[in-house]
Parts: sequence; structure tokens; C-alpha cells
Amino acid sequence: MGIMETFDFQPSIRLVFGPNQIDQLGQLTKELAHPSKVLLITDQGVAKAGILDRAIDALKSMDIDTHIFQEVTPNPTTKDVQNATNLAHKIGNIGLIVGLGGGSAMDCAKGVNFLLTNGGTMEDYWGFGKATQPMLPSIGIPTTAGTGSEAQSYALISQADTHIKMACGDRKARFRAVILDPVLTETMPAQVSALTGFDAISHAIESYVSTKGNSMSRLFAKSAWQMLSQNFELALQPNSDSDVRGQMLLGANLAGMAIECSMLGAAHACANPLTAKYQITHGLAVSLMLPHVIELNSKKVGNLYQQLSTDLASSIRHFQSVANLPSRLRDTGIPRSGINDLAISASEQWTGNFNPVLLTDEVLVQLYERAY
Repeated sequence: MGIMETFDFQPSIRLVFGPNQIDQLGQLTKELAHPSKVLLITDQGVAKAGILDRAIDALKSMDIDTHIFQEVTPNPTTKDVQNATNLAHKIGNIGLIVGLGGGSAMDCAKGVNFLLTNGGTMEDYWGFGKATQPMLPSIGIPTTAGTGSEAQSYALISQADTHIKMACGDRKARFRAVILDPVLTETMPAQVSALTGFDAISHAIESYVSTKGNSMSRLFAKSAWQMLSQNFELALQPNSDSDVRGQMLLGANLAGMAIECSMLGAAHACANPLTAKYQITHGLAVSLMLPHVIELNSKKVGNLYQQLSTDLASSIRHFQSVANLPSRLRDTGIPRSGINDLAISASEQWTGNFNPVLLTDEVLVQLYERAY
């Protein structure tokens, strides 16, 4: 954590923040690309909430020919990406892509950008920097304060058959512009706010102590933690105000920026198998593991955790309580007999390589046992 540590930070995303800024989507699109056709990728929940209509109206106000794919599923799969890409090919001459929704819609939008411009399958881009051709300009509009996908160059896409999550990254896949509009998060139920908020909190905490961390990533992560931790409980209240929602959106975005120039750790390595094997929602899976990961890592990076909170694990458990989330794996119906298989899967997760404490098979089994 010395002042002379090196890093390579390459910011490239225009950030538009404020209530009702989604109304600027048409103008922003014209400024970026003057496209003849736009593909807007979202999910049915966003459509039902009326948010999609606002995006379409903003694009139509600038006479932009807009085509919609709204079949994105949670934890988007290679099938989602291929279906959206097939639609894009059928339409032809797509000039810009919009990802509107939670992390799933935005990841799917980035995935489509890979296939539409570079061909092949998502497996071809598993890793980083494997796209050889230019990619289309794109705009990300999060409707949840959680994943921070709008700030990252990676698309997290699950294989349709194995449910293995692939991190497919390339700087060309970044959104050229992002709209952070707190009004769009008004329709989130308290449970969704809790789960997406936990995801953002875990990003801030894990990127803060990542072995790949640096002065820049810690700057983003600490600011994210402060915004998120101060507003998490308020965001769960009915009719939480625009300022609270805005702080959560900004916090999630900053946490995403921290990941972009750092990495994650054991909580995500352990959470992904819970989602793949038992369909535990990602935010819940991370929340179940996070306090135990903090306690594991404290013997090595306790000084960093102290910079966030005097008792960080207790803070996380308090958030679990006020959000009425289960705190034990057993409470979600996961059998204890599955722990060894979970540990094996967690050992194969890329994010675990950046955890401060080395994640041996024994350590991973212990983490799941503590969480059980």
C-alpha cells in the first residue's frame, strides 16, 4: 500500500447523473454515433415497470429507429446472448447498443457487442482482450444499484448447459456512456434493493483488499463503501428519497470502477457455485459468505478493514438483519453434504486468485462450514 505502487487506470466512460436523465438518451445516442438503428436490450421486469417506454420515447424523440430485445434472464446465459445477436443480425445495420436494466441486461448487451462485431461464441472471449475487431458504441443504464456492470469492461455470461460463469472482458466492450438516473430505481422492491445493495457492498469491500488493489482502486472502493453503508438501510424504506437512491447508484458505480482497476476475492469465488448449483440469487449468495471471508482475511488485512469500519463483519451482519436476509447456508435449503463439491467449484473461480489469504481446498471447505 506504499505511495510508489504502480497501476494502469484507463477511464473512458462518460457518466451522466441525475433524476430523469434517461430523457437525454436520444440526444446522447446522437452525440455518440448518429446510428440509423439502435438495439435496446432489457428484461421483462423493466418493461413492466414502464422504464422501457421512457427509453423508447427518448430515442424516438430524436427519430432513432429502435429495436427491442426484452428476453434477458437473471444471470444471462450464452443462449440469451445468442438470441439477442440473432435478432440484431435479422434487423441489420445496428449502429449502437443500449443495455437497460440490472447487471444481467447490461452484461447481455456487452456480450451481444462481442458476437455482433467479432463473431464466434462467448467462449471465444472468456478472459480479457480477445476481441480483434472494433466494437459498436454502447450506452449502459442501470435500473438497480448493485452490480456496477456499467463501469466495467467485463460481461459475466453463464454457459447455458453448465451454468459456469465466464468473465469476458475487453476495453472495447465498455459502455461509451452511462446514465445514472435514481428515478429508475423507484420501482425496486425492498428485497431487490437489499440484494443488489449487498452485491455493491461486497464489490467495495473485496476490491479494497484485493491483492491486485492499488491507490486508485482503494480510492473508489472506500468512497463506494461510505456511500453504500450510509444509505443501505434508508434505501430499504418505502418511498426512500431520490438523494438516497442516487447515493446508492453512485456507490455501486464507484464499486464497479474499483473492480475495473482491481479485482474481487473469496466471497465471489464462493458465491458463484451457490448460484450455479443451487440457484441462490447472487446478492444473497455473496451476503451469506461475506462476513466469514472478512473474518478469514482479517488476520492478514485487518488494518485495511479497519479503515472501512471498526468491526466490518458485524456491520455486514447488521445489514443482513435489517434486510431480513438469511444468515446461514442451512437457512436456504443447501445440504451440508454439498459443501465439498461447492469448495471444488469455488477453487476453480478466477476471482479467488486475488483474495488476500490463499484459498486452498481446505480453506474453502472451512469457509462454507463457517457459513453453514
